[in-house]
Amino acid sequence: MQFHHHGYVSGNPRVQDAAGTGLARPADLPDEVDVLIVGSGPAGMLLAAQMSQYPDVTTRIIEKRDGRLVLGQADGIQPRSVETFQAFGFAERITAEAYNIGWMNFWGPDPENPRDIIRTSRTADYAYDICEFPHLIVNQARVLDYFAEAAADGPGRIAPDYGVEFTGLTVHDDGDYPVEVGVRYVAGSRSGEERTIRAKYVAGCDGARSGVREAIGRTHVGGSSAHAWGVMDVLVNTDFPDWRTKCAINSTAGNILHIPREGGYLSRMYIDLGEVADDDDHRVRRTPIEEIIRKANAILHPYTIDVREVAWHSVYEVGHRVTDGFDDAPEASGRSPRVFLTGDACHTHSAKAGQGMNVSMQDGFNLGWKLGSVLTGRAPEALLATYGSERRPVAQQLIDFDREWSSLMARKPEEISDPNELATYYLATAEFPSGFMTQYTASMITGTDAHQSLAGGFPLGKRFKSAEVVRVGDGNVVHLGHHAKADGRWRVYAFGDRTGAGLAAWASEAESVFARFTPADAAQDAVFDVKAIYQQPFEEVEVTTAPALFQPRTGPLGLTDWEKVYAAGPSKWTDTDIFAARELSRDGVVIVVRPDQYVAAILPLGGVAELGAFFEGALLPA
Repeated sequence: MQFHHHGYVSGNPRVQDAAGTGLARPADLPDEVDVLIVGSGPAGMLLAAQMSQYPDVTTRIIEKRDGRLVLGQADGIQPRSVETFQAFGFAERITAEAYNIGWMNFWGPDPENPRDIIRTSRTADYAYDICEFPHLIVNQARVLDYFAEAAADGPGRIAPDYGVEFTGLTVHDDGDYPVEVGVRYVAGSRSGEERTIRAKYVAGCDGARSGVREAIGRTHVGGSSAHAWGVMDVLVNTDFPDWRTKCAINSTAGNILHIPREGGYLSRMYIDLGEVADDDDHRVRRTPIEEIIRKANAILHPYTIDVREVAWHSVYEVGHRVTDGFDDAPEASGRSPRVFLTGDACHTHSAKAGQGMNVSMQDGFNLGWKLGSVLTGRAPEALLATYGSERRPVAQQLIDFDREWSSLMARKPEEISDPNELATYYLATAEFPSGFMTQYTASMITGTDAHQSLAGGFPLGKRFKSAEVVRVGDGNVVHLGHHAKADGRWRVYAFGDRTGAGLAAWASEAESVFARFTPADAAQDAVFDVKAIYQQPFEEVEVTTAPALFQPRTGPLGLTDWEKVYAAGPSKWTDTDIFAARELSRDGVVIVVRPDQYVAAILPLGGVAELGAFFEGALLPA
């Protein structure tokens, strides 16, 4: 990581200097805020962490709980989420305390004694075949802790206002703060007091029973399947040999999805409670924990679990719903949205595919930089309409995937013709649950695929898939994408031609494009983080001879940034360089990446006019 550019730092470099609203953040909720976040779940806390990077924007987050979440329901962390954690600065720390899924084992009835289960296959987990980040299990509460730390340590110094409940809102047609929000204090000395807060924008991150969703008249579309599952986090003694391995278990007594948890002892079990009668009226949700444990032992036969402690348990009926709109703007009205829905407030599904927290966080990531860009004058208000148009299709894809996965998991043995079918499906669909199938279509922030052939390994609209390069300044092999932090900046990667002459010419011409959108009083790279990647070995490239665009002066001391110039490799792990690994044209190519890490434009090295035209559509001149 980089620090000291604002002067010598002797303390924790992850704590950024307070700025703007973070310098004198009031303890009480202001009467007027730019952004009000309702709910401190995964989407809300990521959004708060992102908004802390925009300290000139007044952002508050309210939560009706009286403190931090203690027992989180979600626990599956897909590789795309770990990649996102890297951008927020805590991937390594959370990975160290998480359970790393290395294998997925499958169990089914013993043909010779169908009452017993036997292991039918061992499957290496998909994560490392997809990207360099792992597939983890860690309590949602810890994920929220890390995002809370990032929000509190960012320049905006954002922290949740606990014990404050959302009671309703009204969106007015005019005014600087057109969203009138009712809140009620539900904890502490002010419990029962009601207030009105005015906001420019509101983000409803308040879960499946979202009050924000109800207030803007949006509704969930879909329903529940007639199948119930018990879930429990337990500490046990057992003779089941795969207790510390993720397993899908199918037996004549039902099904279990078994997921070891962090810490070496805790595990989560999703236990099939069977079909739900039409007249059940949710009585199944009152199934006692003793019955859930009994059913688990019946499924595991001939193995048993002796439950020593239940940390948490619940019963749910599988539901698949998508909200009919992700913001408050009427369709085709042309009005810019003022209220947004994220996470479970706009899509609900089963927990067994491990997608809820992961997709919710990407909702927050998508929305955060857009709000920050509009409120700081970097982008037009029209940018905000792309939140719903981009995230709603992703939610529908999730619902479709989860419905199929849940159906496969709930089958009876006699309905299974191929015992390896579930394992095959798990691997064949790996890119979707890992979080890497999202592909945004053409818009004001995603260009056309006219030059896709120049960069076959960076599909337009998909997340920027990192690869190893050599940092010229010190010769270290690093991942190019890992340098991109969640700071709201656009990334521009200029991959050089064979001689480097074309790269120098591009840099000279492109400087004026970037200057057009960068405030005169801001750092040279305040809006765009521009990097050069030479084809030559790093020993043949001198940082100090690179174009000035790749040697920006930063901070109040005007120090040169030595980490903008890279050489292609090859990787110390493979014989290929990034040009070969990502199918990049040896004539050079420019990759523009959005602040949320998705490829926005692919341009030829000589296409400076196209670069300017793209940013004319996405940003406002400074």
